[in-house]
Amino acid sequence: MMNQTQFDKVKNGKGFIAALDQSGGSTPKALANYGVPEDAYSNEDEMFDLIHQMRTRIITSPAFDGKYILGAILFEQTMDRQIEGLYTAEYLAEKKGVVPFLKVDKGLANLENGVQLMKPIPDLDATLRRANEHHIFGTKMRSVIKEANPEGIKAVVDQQFELAKQILAAGLVPIIEPEVDIHSADKEKCEELLKTELLNHLNQLSENDNVMLKLTIPTVPNVYKELVEHPRVVRVVALSGGYSRDEANQKLKENDGIIASFSRALTGELNANQTDEEFNAALEKAVKSIYDASVNKN
Repeated sequence: MMNQTQFDKVKNGKGFIAALDQSGGSTPKALANYGVPEDAYSNEDEMFDLIHQMRTRIITSPAFDGKYILGAILFEQTMDRQIEGLYTAEYLAEKKGVVPFLKVDKGLANLENGVQLMKPIPDLDATLRRANEHHIFGTKMRSVIKEANPEGIKAVVDQQFELAKQILAAGLVPIIEPEVDIHSADKEKCEELLKTELLNHLNQLSENDNVMLKLTIPTVPNVYKELVEHPRVVRVVALSGGYSRDEANQKLKENDGIIASFSRALTGELNANQTDEEFNAALEKAVKSIYDASVNKN
């Protein structure tokens, strides 16, 4: 079950968490950004083969290093595939010293009360069993908040913690991700409401239950200080949310104790047509700048 060495690394290590978990709907966009157009594949199987090639190239790159990267969040299919003869999570842990996480949500429901809850996850128990077989450390699940609607925000956090309890019971550490849309007209108010709801739920956890939080970088720096310091929170990580890497890094530096868990800001400058030398240099530049923003605060 819980790997104490991995737990200590995630809780106390210097570095950030790489989000490599774009799934079904966002895969064509991720591939297009990587320089692979939609006419390069003719069906979903070929598309997923190509995204696995991209992820394999990232993970096997010398720039993808456990010295800088504490953990990586995988898409379910990536967990079931192999890199150099090892399943991806095992490869990360054994060859890179990177702690593997698994995205478990099935995408977002339609907008209601200013938020998007997660779609139902009917087979969560079976997924968690498979995650344990692959020595996955934790999970991630995302909802989205667009408006400062107290009822909607409460529903988001209630749903996240209800599923988190199921994940904790399976011996995994859940990353709870209630993303506040960076374009929300009342982002700051959303963040105040969200913080209150999160604290209410965190205060009800037993002392054996530990969760992580993945949050949009807040409008007011250090507004999440109480969450960072909460005894039930292993780590607070930030999503890039559509900010450019420079902007995300700059905003992150203003928040003590929060580290990055970037996706687009990490892989945005990588391209299928780059030579290995160019690819590794671009990835190294991204990794080092995100690491720097995670560990060196203003």
